[in-house]
Amino acid sequence: MSSNTETTTNTENNGQRSLPSMRNQVDIQVGLVGDAQVGKTSLMVKYVQNIFDEEYTQTLGVNFLKRKVSIRSTDIIFSLMDLGGQREFINMLPIATLGSSVIIFLFDLTRPETLNSIKEWYRQALGLNDSAIPLLVGTKYDLFIDLDEEYQAKISKTSMKYAQVMDSPLIFCSTAKSINVQKIFKVALAKIFNLTLTVPEINEVGDPLLIYKTLGNKKHKSTQQDKSRRRSSKNEEHSTSHYPSNATYVSE
Repeated sequence: MSSNTETTTNTENNGQRSLPSMRNQVDIQVGLVGDAQVGKTSLMVKYVQNIFDEEYTQTLGVNFLKRKVSIRSTDIIFSLMDLGGQREFINMLPIATLGSSVIIFLFDLTRPETLNSIKEWYRQALGLNDSAIPLLVGTKYDLFIDLDEEYQAKISKTSMKYAQVMDSPLIFCSTAKSINVQKIFKVALAKIFNLTLTVPEINEVGDPLLIYKTLGNKKHKSTQQDKSRRRSSKNEEHSTSHYPSNATYVSE
């Protein structure tokens, strides 16, 4: 995660120059990993371009897209890295994980084997970057809700257990129906900058789960402490985190 500070000066109609306004830019890398065909590319394209296409081909290597969002005086530049889920691309895992502030682990809610694979994805990603904040995301919720209730309960409870072990927020989403897509990245921002997110949690089995308040905080705290020490040693005037710890990030 890198930060730049830009100074812009507003000119009033009478030709006088007003006080300069400071605008900060923060670059955040996000890695998306998981088995093939779980919907990594669909999620990335839906978030960046608001497009959903059922005909996406499998990712060969790594896809890359950017999106800018603004919070107060700061522009957040998301750099999204989508790693192909085929095992022959595992050697490219460092591209999607090294330097990432957040790693999103995706599984297909209709294919339980993809949830089981999260254990290995998490182990390998953690070995490369143990300071990234993990997010566990179940995809294709629109198809999941048509399956029998017993299956839904089993997958929901198992994914909750995974989230606890990973200390990871858990989110069920659907790119086809635009369910919880934006909220994934709102949670990511809230965890990175220690913002208070006003989005209500959803924790009832059968609903699109959104559990985040008590998860994903341990890594954030240790990472922020490390960054604070680095900033102190470098005596940086403008840090990457311009938000007070009690700031509130209001959902759209």
